[in-house]
Amino acid sequence: MSTLVTTTIADNIATISINNGKVNAISHQVIEELNLALDEAEKAKAVVVLTGQPGMLSGGYDLKVMRESMASAMALVEKGSTLSRRLLAFPYPVLAACPGHAVAKGAFLLLSADYRIGVEGDFKIGLNEVAIGMSMHHAGVELARGRLAPVFFNRSVILAEMVSPQEAVTAGFLDKVVSEEAFLPTVAAIAKAMSKLDMRAHHQTKLKARSELLASLDKCILLDRDGSL
Repeated sequence: MSTLVTTTIADNIATISINNGKVNAISHQVIEELNLALDEAEKAKAVVVLTGQPGMLSGGYDLKVMRESMASAMALVEKGSTLSRRLLAFPYPVLAACPGHAVAKGAFLLLSADYRIGVEGDFKIGLNEVAIGMSMHHAGVELARGRLAPVFFNRSVILAEMVSPQEAVTAGFLDKVVSEEAFLPTVAAIAKAMSKLDMRAHHQTKLKARSELLASLDKCILLDRDGSL
């Protein structure tokens, strides 16, 4: 089986990279490998840097799986929502280094991280589910509601508006956008700063700050599993 996720751990920083084809599709195997990578990072007590390939964090779920059947699609969505829930409650800081496009589940990965850095360029970020004929799942709605700027919530979730990296900062998908040349040095500097935090205090505060969102996600994951509208 080919490896779709690579992990490098050094200086208390775990760099986890997705490498699954042109659009970095999020498949069952990718999610399983991401969870294994997170297990490694947690064991090493490391800050997580989640990234993709040049120009692409991820274009979303594997469409072959999503179009196979409703049951197949929702099984993958549940696994993805559970991954987002894990990232939101992860014991150590999670930095999403977005090297380009982040669409659908790619954008949800941004919403699941503690800090998000994007790169300047002609890239699109957002939730396009409605535009491609998919009703947004409950967990997705709640994750977007919890992390997006209120003024962008309806525009992103209901109208599938895509934004540039600069607009993504205002919307709440990203925290900072830098030039391509400054991207990797900025990611390294912020990850290093995160590694100096008191991790016990970080984790306890994260759980307090996100307690309502995490509880809501738990309920929504069950609603999606049951096929509730």
